[in-house]
Amino acid sequence: MDREEQEDKTIYKVVVNHEEQYSIWPEYKKEIPLGWKEVGKSGPKAECLAYIKEVWTDMRPLSLRKKMAEMEARRDEIEAENRRRAEEAKRRPKDPRDDLVKYLSEGDHPVEASIRPERTVKGFKECIDRGYVHIKFTDTRGGTELGVRLEREATDLTSGDFDKGEGNVHLVGTLTLNYVKVRAIADIDLKTLSGQGHLVIREEKEASPTAPAEVSPSN
Repeated sequence: MDREEQEDKTIYKVVVNHEEQYSIWPEYKKEIPLGWKEVGKSGPKAECLAYIKEVWTDMRPLSLRKKMAEMEARRDEIEAENRRRAEEAKRRPKDPRDDLVKYLSEGDHPVEASIRPERTVKGFKECIDRGYVHIKFTDTRGGTELGVRLEREATDLTSGDFDKGEGNVHLVGTLTLNYVKVRAIADIDLKTLSGQGHLVIREEKEASPTAPAEVSPSN
């Protein structure tokens, strides 16, 4: 105890505000500041401060404690909901479309040529001339757009008239989808720029490095 405290004979009251923050107030001053109230403890300064140290264990304002408690409760709710959904997903029959490579390799699927900025026969021909086209499989969830590097020797354009926008073209190209090397095969009607297509998993010995598939969005 320092000299000042030894000489301080004042009796203090312990007071608390609406945020449950504690302080002391001289007893001889009758009016307590607005927003504060007595807690029923009074005595010398050291005794009041010791009391405050004992009861004021969380220094955060009450409003902050409530806000953090609400956030924690909300987080617990979200985690519980995520666990519930995960359990439901385990019990739910697996959708074959979840395995894109397997799904798109079984039978033919509706496809359309994906061309930007305009979906036209001219734009489609420009993509073919560059040797790289985008084919969208429309029966997956959200649609699956694949970037395909064409195989010139396997692609057949002889049945299509690009000037008139008529006929069909047979496209064959390679890509990597979900780390699996595949070949995309699609027959496109130039009138509608849509048709049928499927994937074929490539044998490891024939697979050569290709750019990863552009998928937007993935199933």
